[in-house]
Amino acid sequence: MIYLQKVDTVMVLYMGPWIYGEKKHILLRTVMRGSLINMAGPKRGIDMMDFTLIEYDMRIKTGKQEKDDLQLIDGASIIGPAGIWNCPFTIRIPGDCGAVNITLSRIEDAVEATVEVLILEVERSFNLSLGCLTSGLNNEIRLFDGAIAESCGVKRSVVAVVRDSSIDLKFKLTSLLSSSSQHCCSFKSKTHGHGTQEINTDFALISVKVTWSTLPDGALW
Repeated sequence: MIYLQKVDTVMVLYMGPWIYGEKKHILLRTVMRGSLINMAGPKRGIDMMDFTLIEYDMRIKTGKQEKDDLQLIDGASIIGPAGIWNCPFTIRIPGDCGAVNITLSRIEDAVEATVEVLILEVERSFNLSLGCLTSGLNNEIRLFDGAIAESCGVKRSVVAVVRDSSIDLKFKLTSLLSSSSQHCCSFKSKTHGHGTQEINTDFALISVKVTWSTLPDGALW
């Protein structure tokens, strides 16, 4: 998870990390101070077999030309097998125009849960916040936070889950015209296959699918 600190409102351009020899470039939306920065990837778990280099190039969008943008952070982190496992930790990266907090965790003996959410039969517009708890950890992972106006698919997310534990998904639906509601569903981890559940709400029908898969040695982050 990546959170923006110190600066107020920015448009962030995120470039990185290197995943399997390929560099990812992601353009992000406008974010507020202290808010979550939603990333489009990676779409798969990262096998912690050796050191992993994550490169950051985040900029504050100020005009049409890239040369006019202000540098938020520019640097790299090396994540290796040494240190704390199965427990989230936070890295703060300071920059000239603010700071970014990055929270991550290395999960031992894990499987990969691909979470897919479809919003169907929308009755009226609402805001959806989707978070999850994994492997008995108390730190919630924010998977999605945005407005829903019509039937659509929420971006696919990948979460590492310890074998023989669960992933718990929490949906919070809010609207200016009515009260909020919260709904939860859980899936027991498997080495393969998938599970589905449906949640009926006053705003829409939510269809949830979790697909299970593994990487060679089962250590993910």
